[in-house]
Amino acid sequence: MIRRTSQDIRRLNRFEVLRRVYAGPGAMSRQDIAAATGLSFATVANLTAELLEAGVLVEAGHEESGGGRPRARLAVNAERGALIGVDIAETSVHAELFDLALTVRHSVERPLPPGDVRPADVVDTLAGAVEELLAVSGTDRSRVLGAGVSVPGMVEREGGVSSFSPYWSWHEVPLRALLDERLGLPLWLDNPLRASTVAEMWFGAGREVDDLVVLTLRAGVGAGIAVGGQLYRGFTNSAGEWGHTCLALDGRLCTCGNRGCVEAYVSLRGIAETWRELAPDDERAGGPDDAATVAALARAVDAREPAARAVVDRTARYLGAAVANLVNLVNPQVVVVGNQVVDLLGERLLPAVYEAVGRHALALPHRAATLRRSAVPHNAVTRGAATFALEGFLDDREVFGPVSRMRKAAKGGGATGA
Repeated sequence: MIRRTSQDIRRLNRFEVLRRVYAGPGAMSRQDIAAATGLSFATVANLTAELLEAGVLVEAGHEESGGGRPRARLAVNAERGALIGVDIAETSVHAELFDLALTVRHSVERPLPPGDVRPADVVDTLAGAVEELLAVSGTDRSRVLGAGVSVPGMVEREGGVSSFSPYWSWHEVPLRALLDERLGLPLWLDNPLRASTVAEMWFGAGREVDDLVVLTLRAGVGAGIAVGGQLYRGFTNSAGEWGHTCLALDGRLCTCGNRGCVEAYVSLRGIAETWRELAPDDERAGGPDDAATVAALARAVDAREPAARAVVDRTARYLGAAVANLVNLVNPQVVVVGNQVVDLLGERLLPAVYEAVGRHALALPHRAATLRRSAVPHNAVTRGAATFALEGFLDDREVFGPVSRMRKAAKGGGATGA
């Protein structure tokens, strides 16, 4: 059983207060925040005082209180600093600069070399992308509160180690240490499954529910899981490798080396392979770029080509059965589907997926679960990676820990509630 300290509880409450401010339609009073979070007014007052002192929140006007003193309204201080989110994918590095309101200010995408990419190639490409972001935006490095980096595969988060990559021959690569030598910024590493889930928890469906599954469907496939309003990592930070659960015994070869994995059927590569199986003479199915191939498939569906429609229907059956397994196993309130496969195929695919889930899932968990398309603005992975950096900043004991509170007490403002 996990035992939380008072500092852990305070940290989680700090996150919850700020999440509610991000979610609000505008500036919020402390009373509004207390009602939205279920926290006591005294706790909210203490936490917002910390956030105001740190410059994360600012007062944005007042509202009438029905006879008492006007209530201050609080908003996120977008100018407090900058955050960087980086999505390392199979073929490229996508980096974005955000203000503290998590508004995208600048984006950079740089290709990676083809084939078995070396860690040094990724470090060089990522460092160049970050330098370009800072130069183009005119952002001083000292204003960057942190950078979050999403790297595919299994990540040992505490040590910043890429333990295994499904695309390249990486094993136990000390990626954070390599990046730290080049960037000199506070860094947080994790993978796209958890980055997408954190983005949903702060800016999407996870603001509304506590039990959530977020499906990443692109070159790699996986499931981020939130239970009780908290990201579920598993014992070795490798929870969510749903893409490497078995869908078909002795089926297709997967990038992980096993056969029949979910990823081998519903990733970009898997969908392209299904098209090649059903239309072996169609040249459009044989291109080297799987994303471009699936985009061509979408156009063929719109042109009412029977073979293309058959590919999407078969993919929906695969995906629906795999999602039903998750619904039965995890019993989530919401299942979010997103990333490139959904961006490219969208409503050509999803209604048939929903129908297939209903055929395979047990009745009770199926009735409880809502399937929806991700509504997180822009790139969920880079936004989630930047949110890792935001969470890291909010967990900084120099800014928010006992040392900070002692400084406040010395100034005569020593509030102590949790």
